[in-house]
Amino acid sequence: MPKLDIRLKTVASLINPGGDAPVTHGDIGSDHGGLLVSLLRDKRIARGIAVENKPQPYENSCQALTALNAEVRFGDGLAVIEPGELSSLSICGMGAESIVKILEAFPDRVPDHVILQPNRQHELVRQWGLRSGFHLHEEQIAWGHWPYAVISLQRAEIAGGDAGEANDPAYADIDHQAAILFGPLILKRWDPKFAARLREEAAYLRGLKQLSGDYKHRLQQIQKVLAASP
Repeated sequence: MPKLDIRLKTVASLINPGGDAPVTHGDIGSDHGGLLVSLLRDKRIARGIAVENKPQPYENSCQALTALNAEVRFGDGLAVIEPGELSSLSICGMGAESIVKILEAFPDRVPDHVILQPNRQHELVRQWGLRSGFHLHEEQIAWGHWPYAVISLQRAEIAGGDAGEANDPAYADIDHQAAILFGPLILKRWDPKFAARLREEAAYLRGLKQLSGDYKHRLQQIQKVLAASP
């Protein structure tokens, strides 16, 4: 059984961190089943459900999860999950477009707690959370081969109002566009390693002869964030 890399260790740390609730956790695209194996052996979850849509990862997960309180289902995303079946859900190692597509295909099957690790465009995951009634619970950067954003979202409790963007405290007192792009909690922490990475990216983008609209916008946001940094 391969050890979890820093990316999946960070994801695991955000799943039922107290370990005091009987959680059924689903992992979509688990590949080798390692995340669920770790969570089950550490007694962080009571039951695991892995979902795979390709034969080899399905076989990998079946083998890894043998003799554990888990099952592996062959299918696409939440199509093989029943409404209310999961306490929490993780989707890791995909582009944000794919992650959002999975979540939006069966919104009634998305549990109250989701932990998402997009490989790119993680702003799309934050935008999904805002428009879907989920608040940002935690976000961290896993400093692996790339700086991977790991985003934990919790369904907001609606009490006589909208559970969307205006009521998410994570976005209070911070520039909205920069918060969506880089993460409000990440910006508020202002880790030196994160700041250094932004400076490196800004220097790289400024060195390019031509920038597309998206890259121009990103450079503008980086420069704005750096100018306002502590």
